Amino acid sequence: MNIAENIHTILNSLEGTSAKLIAVTKTKPIELLQEAYDANCKIFGENKVQEMVSKWEVLPKDIQWHLIGHLQTNKVKYMAEFVSMIHSVDSLKLLQEIDKQAAKHARVIDCLLQIYIAKEETKFGLSQEEAIALLESESFKAMKNIRIVGLMGMATNTDDLTQIRLEFRGLKTFFDSLKSTFTNTENVALSEISMGMSGDYLIAAEEGSTLVRVGSAIFGHR
Repeated sequence: MNIAENIHTILNSLEGTSAKLIAVTKTKPIELLQEAYDANCKIFGENKVQEMVSKWEVLPKDIQWHLIGHLQTNKVKYMAEFVSMIHSVDSLKLLQEIDKQAAKHARVIDCLLQIYIAKEETKFGLSQEEAIALLESESFKAMKNIRIVGLMGMATNTDDLTQIRLEFRGLKTFFDSLKSTFTNTENVALSEISMGMSGDYLIAAEEGSTLVRVGSAIFGHR
C-alpha cells in the first residue's frame, strides 16, 4: 500500500466518528509529506519546532501545522507566526510564553492542555487538579493571544487494550466536566480532544477523540 491508500483506509475507518486525522510527519522527508498532501491530508503534526519550521518554509501554505511534542519555552518564538495548534501545553509558564509570542504576530494560537493519563513516568502532562487551577488563575484569564480549545493525552504504551480504553475514557470524562464548568470565553472554547496514535487510534475515536495523531500507519515504520 502507498501513502494515499493508507490515508484513504484510515479515513474510511474513522467514518461515523468525530475524529480528524493528523499525519505525524516527524523525521519524514518533504517528498513523503507532499504525497500525503496530494492525498488531501492537510493537517501535519511535528514533534520538534526546528523541523516543523524547515518544512513549513517549503510546503504549501494551506497546511495546518500542529506541534504535538514536548515544547520548551525558548522554542515558541520560531513557530508563533504560523503554528495552527499546540497540543502539549503542560505549564502556565509555557502558556504565558505562547501568549507573548502570539501577540507579536497579532495572532491567537489555539492550544490544548496536555493531561497526564498514562501509567508511565516518562510521559509529560498536568494532573486534572493542575489543569483546573491553571484555568481558574488570574494569570490565565488575563491572556489575550491564546485560546484553550481542548485536551491532549497519551495512553500508556501497553498491549492491554482495556487499560488504554479506560485511560482515553477518563480523559473524555474530564473534558466533559471541564466543558460544563468553563463556558466559552475569549480564551476558552473547549471542542477538541487529541488522543490516539497509530496503534490505538480506533479505540480513541470510539472514546470521543476529535484529533488522532497517526504516523507509522501512514508512512510505515522508520
